[in-house]
Amino acid sequence: MNRGLIALGGLVIVVIVAAMWFAGTYNRLVTLDQAVQSQWAQVESVYQRRADLIPNLVATVKGAANFEKSTYIAVTEARARVGQLNTAGAAPNDAAAFSQFSTAQDNLSSALSRLLVTVENYPNLKASQNFEDLQAQLEGTENRIAVERMRFNQAAQAFNTTRDSFPTVFVAGFFGSRFAEKSYFKSQPGSRNAPAVNF
Repeated sequence: MNRGLIALGGLVIVVIVAAMWFAGTYNRLVTLDQAVQSQWAQVESVYQRRADLIPNLVATVKGAANFEKSTYIAVTEARARVGQLNTAGAAPNDAAAFSQFSTAQDNLSSALSRLLVTVENYPNLKASQNFEDLQAQLEGTENRIAVERMRFNQAAQAFNTTRDSFPTVFVAGFFGSRFAEKSYFKSQPGSRNAPAVNF
């Protein structure tokens, strides 16, 4: 009888310890997931800041005589595509939505770069105080974007490392897509190639 009670007591202790470990692991994954979600909100915030600056930049550039219409139209269209994205915060947990978001933002960055390169041919526009202010704000926003993307990648790495560690991977797998692996921001295609410089 005593051996049966001891065995039952031991089994109860094992079940309690396993349940506590399971709950602790779940809570750790929730904490890391929330860190990723919070950092994603920061990324979206700085991208929104950039999107808010673009109409003023385009309006300023449109005022320049003989400015290449196709250049600012490309920026406007790229911004519109970004605005049409319907990721609704799902991007960190959905690789396809993340890729769609990242591609749209990279296309907008490319269009903005082409616009700013084209502006170099218009000294009057470059000398405009309004344009200088907008360009400084845009440059500052681009720096913020780079920082927030880096911080997002760090939060995603912390989550993914914990999620994929043994035995946590079993707990994450138990909840299906709730703790899906997070995607990373990567460099734009072709960014590894050095730009051609002609003198």
